Amino acid sequence: MIVRQVGERIQLITQPDHAHLARGVMEHCVPLATHPRCREILHAVGEHDNGWTEEDAAPRVNLTTGQIFDFVAAPAGVRQSVWPRGVARLSGDPWAAALVAQHAITVYDRFRSDDEWAPFFAGMEAARDAMLRKGELGLDTLLPDYVFVRLADLISLAFCVGWKDEQRFGEWTVQCVDTRVVVRPDAFGGNEVPIEIDAREIPNRSFQSDAELRDALREARITTLEGVVTGRGASAT
Repeated sequence: MIVRQVGERIQLITQPDHAHLARGVMEHCVPLATHPRCREILHAVGEHDNGWTEEDAAPRVNLTTGQIFDFVAAPAGVRQSVWPRGVARLSGDPWAAALVAQHAITVYDRFRSDDEWAPFFAGMEAARDAMLRKGELGLDTLLPDYVFVRLADLISLAFCVGWKDEQRFGEWTVQCVDTRVVVRPDAFGGNEVPIEIDAREIPNRSFQSDAELRDALREARITTLEGVVTGRGASAT
């Protein structure tokens, strides 16, 4: 779950919705349009967070703080469990599944030295390699393809979370400036790509239980966040 605090309100965006937005953006990505595995890469982008579906359908509260667990603060066991589920759901498209496994390995790399995470990395690497064995291409081809998945993820997250700090991956930088997500180098042929996503909005307060949060969500109103993705315009400082 993505949790945005906006004054006296909280806006909640599901991880699968964020992933679908990421795919919509990358459908306009010029370097990807003629890529020989464009279909598989777009599939991975659009489904990279499908393992969060169950968690986002029943969001949880940190009972110590009363705050909603988002995708960053969720317990390690939750964060580790969503990825095998997501990769398994993509097993009919092995290249997309391998890309999602690589995504899991990449985004949690900071936990490499943590013993609690060792089984997760071993499992994800095994799952990725098993998917690669189903095809004719290897890791040396997967890693350049994966760049599109991570770029898409950062663009969508920058908008959905409202990150102001510049995000970097490889040669790319991504920064959200108000409702504009600026991507450098320009991947969109000088065009502005309109984006929008729905969020559930509830009062910004602490919750005493998961049940109390879910009661509030039943009364939530839907608000639509709108913006653009562009390679034009200077990023903020």
